[in-house]
Amino acid sequence: MNHNILIIDDEINILTSLKFALEDQYTVYTTTDPLESYEILSNNPINLVLLDQRLGNYNGLEVLQNIKQNYPGVIVIAMTAYGTIQSSVEAIQRGAYYYVTKPLNLPELFILITKALDYQNLSKHVDVLTKQLNSKQDIELIMGSSKAISNIYEIVDRIKDLDINVLITGESGTGKELIARAIHYWGKRKLGPLQTVNCAAIPYNLLESELFGYEKGAFTGAFQKYNGKFQLAEGGTLFFDELGDLDLALQGKLLRVIQERVVTPLGSEKNIPVDVRFIAATNRSLAEDVKNGSFREDLFFRLNVITIEMPSLRERREDIPALARYFIEKYNKSFNKKVEGIAPSAIEVLEGYHYPGNIRELRNIIERAVALTDGYTIQIKDFPKELTKNMITNPSVTKQWIP
Repeated sequence: MNHNILIIDDEINILTSLKFALEDQYTVYTTTDPLESYEILSNNPINLVLLDQRLGNYNGLEVLQNIKQNYPGVIVIAMTAYGTIQSSVEAIQRGAYYYVTKPLNLPELFILITKALDYQNLSKHVDVLTKQLNSKQDIELIMGSSKAISNIYEIVDRIKDLDINVLITGESGTGKELIARAIHYWGKRKLGPLQTVNCAAIPYNLLESELFGYEKGAFTGAFQKYNGKFQLAEGGTLFFDELGDLDLALQGKLLRVIQERVVTPLGSEKNIPVDVRFIAATNRSLAEDVKNGSFREDLFFRLNVITIEMPSLRERREDIPALARYFIEKYNKSFNKKVEGIAPSAIEVLEGYHYPGNIRELRNIIERAVALTDGYTIQIKDFPKELTKNMITNPSVTKQWIP
């Protein structure tokens, strides 16, 4: 893996010698100006910074603090010719990985850089594994084990390592985003970022800049370069939630990115290659939207390589007891309660309800019940009245205790 190093020092001879020493193994950027260093960090995937503590009129510790606040994943090694215990402690406190004094011992510096980058890679792996574990727990516990969901798991397992576009359909609250997370975190792109765009929540003019990014001065208020979601998702996955609400003009621009695998930031003429997997979700019928002209047919076919249709909770009632159990455990912890289960009559109410809000609605129902119950068992009285009013006849209801 190629790593990028930025050296910030006000001594040209230091920059020149370090660049010469390091450039055989790393991509090296240099600057004497802290303000320019922020632009370099914004425009390039810098892994490690070698930062001089004294930079003319600038305080290197303040520059260090700024870097760690805005680019927390970047490793910073502080350098100085005026090393003291107090200054080294302060550098570490402000986020430096290590502190070295000049004149630099190059063999020792090489070892330190290697250890720092190994630490960075390990931290990334730990973060990904944590997200992967949390995602897997969410999917398995929230989604259930019915035949309908088991079929979804099987599809996810088959496609998780394939770089093909996926369209996830289904009613609101059925867990479409969870499936997108499972595809990402269980697949080969798990070490890359997962970026989410809610097409329904962001106005057109903002969504375009959010997706494509922009150059400094591209429009009023563009005070610095901004990398859009396409670039931020490099090496990982870009998830479009509520894709059916995407404006027609942006649909055309999205199609170009999918076909050509390049993006052009606003205010730029430069095409930037992107390596991104696309997953989209919608609660609408895109086929119907294509017919009425509100969705591009060519984009629909580009995204609809693999379709995963999420079943409603009404289609998988056998999962309701397990889902309820999971949410009870979740909200017991949140509210410091000790609810042990649900009465059989209350389970019958849960299994007989039609759930227009699907799993999200069931979660809200259990959250309310755990909060309101004055005993160790959830009763019908702990449910909102619309549950009993809107029960449907369900011959498959089984009266059982949870747990």
